[in-house]
Amino acid sequence: MTECSANKSANGDACHHKTNGRKPGSNGYVKNRFQLQRQQLQKHCYPKEKASYNGGLYSRPFLESFEETPMLVAVLTYMGYGILTIFGYLRDFLREWKVEKCHIAREREEQKDFVPLYQDFENFYTRNLYMRIRDSWNRPICSVPGAKMDLVDRLSHDYNWTFNYTGNVVKDVMNLGSYNYLGFAENSGPCADAAADMTVKYGVGVGSTRQEMGNLDKHEELEQLVARFLGVESSMVFGMGFATNSMNIPALTGKGCLILSDELNHTSLVLGARLSGSTIRVFKHNNMQSLEKLLRDAIVHGQPRTHRPWKKILIVVEGIYSMEGSIVRLPEVIALKRRYKAYLYLDEAHSIGALGPHGGGVLDYFGLDPQDVDIMMGTFTKSFGAAGGYIGGRKDLIDYLRAQSHSAAYATSISPPVAQQIIASMKCIMGEDGTTIGQERIRQLAENTTYFRSRLRETGFIIYGNNDSPVVPMMLYMPAKIGAFGREMLKRNIGVVVVGFPATPIIESRARFCVSAAHTRDMLDTALSAISDVGDLLQVKYSQHRTSPPLDHAFSETAYEETED
Repeated sequence: MTECSANKSANGDACHHKTNGRKPGSNGYVKNRFQLQRQQLQKHCYPKEKASYNGGLYSRPFLESFEETPMLVAVLTYMGYGILTIFGYLRDFLREWKVEKCHIAREREEQKDFVPLYQDFENFYTRNLYMRIRDSWNRPICSVPGAKMDLVDRLSHDYNWTFNYTGNVVKDVMNLGSYNYLGFAENSGPCADAAADMTVKYGVGVGSTRQEMGNLDKHEELEQLVARFLGVESSMVFGMGFATNSMNIPALTGKGCLILSDELNHTSLVLGARLSGSTIRVFKHNNMQSLEKLLRDAIVHGQPRTHRPWKKILIVVEGIYSMEGSIVRLPEVIALKRRYKAYLYLDEAHSIGALGPHGGGVLDYFGLDPQDVDIMMGTFTKSFGAAGGYIGGRKDLIDYLRAQSHSAAYATSISPPVAQQIIASMKCIMGEDGTTIGQERIRQLAENTTYFRSRLRETGFIIYGNNDSPVVPMMLYMPAKIGAFGREMLKRNIGVVVVGFPATPIIESRARFCVSAAHTRDMLDTALSAISDVGDLLQVKYSQHRTSPPLDHAFSETAYEETED
């Protein structure tokens, strides 16, 4: 993707064409697999006439819930943080006078006149708030992170500053925290066997970049498979998902370009945008009215001071937002992108494999054409049980990134057994392995997600996100309940992820469950019973059975296309 001349329209008329110079629906060199499958399903399964909403953008309700924080809970949460802060300053005073032993990260005495290396508030938060509940994070596991896992037992005798390992192992802990959406994180089965065979043949490491001696035939095979899976002309794979965003966005935009970023985008997207040197403007989460206002202002006013047209406008969104459990309103984003001739960068780290009747992510979920998205990004760390990431799109875009991306030029290429794990799991999802295991797992994940979310709501918890999202945030709010919930769940042999400030707003601490196709109904029932018991113990069933009104957006209704189970 190259920059357009500034004398075009505000975002460069020549930069974006809906058909990319080809007939609509053709998709260049690779046929659109999902489009063909949808046509077949519609021909044999769907009625010819279906209700449509929003000018045909959706065909059934798009259901997301963000229940408002109860006022009393919000007040008590602020009070909790206030009390912790007051006692934190008191403890710092005692440390200064050697009354309390000091474990804090600080500069050496001979450097006291230097500019501080550590930021004061972050250091204060770490030693006085985070340390109290540090035992809830970074727990070592010693097994495959499947539906169940084994944890290394540890104890702390200095209030979580250090940990001692007891030598014991906590067996068969139910895993409700890993991104193992389709259950491919396993040490047995065809995928694991294929990866083991590849290790014997190729070894583990490559020891070079793709541009030098690290380009294997398996990497070429993987990229062709990814392009076919996505329904795009070409793709490129990288060894690290975080670097796929942070190192490629700077290659796509630069000075004189505008990035419009969702306020809840992942840190890798934020870092990539900042490194690019582009102007960054943030729109409210999934709020199409906010996005359209920024687009309109960008077209009308152009760049600051000079008012020249932007060389490029790039909209950056995620498929599933990993802290909110929400799904991007992609049909509406695409409608705005077309209207204002902007580019669209779609991060499908959590949605690829986990959404859509064929596991094709949000495009498959909404029944959209991959041509409508200029840059398709995703990772192999979730649904594929591997590591790394990819960029998919037009061939000229991928050829440009091969030459310009820092991640391509300086990073070691994907390990051969990891590449084979991705190939085997992706073929399983596509049905190219000759089985229906992939489709069964996609269907099982959808069923587990619906069941788990509905049961939690019925129990009285405040649950965020879309009904079809396998990421399920459950609100805890108060700081003391973050650690308490994680500890109580572990006592019941269930491992969960708890999240607090600064990863979330200060009054929106939560537990984040990740549903997997590997979970059986009995497992989910056991987990739900334990969550309910802990919810009663900690009094975190805050739901008043009222949902917030839908987010303001530029269109009148929101829904998604109905799909066949």
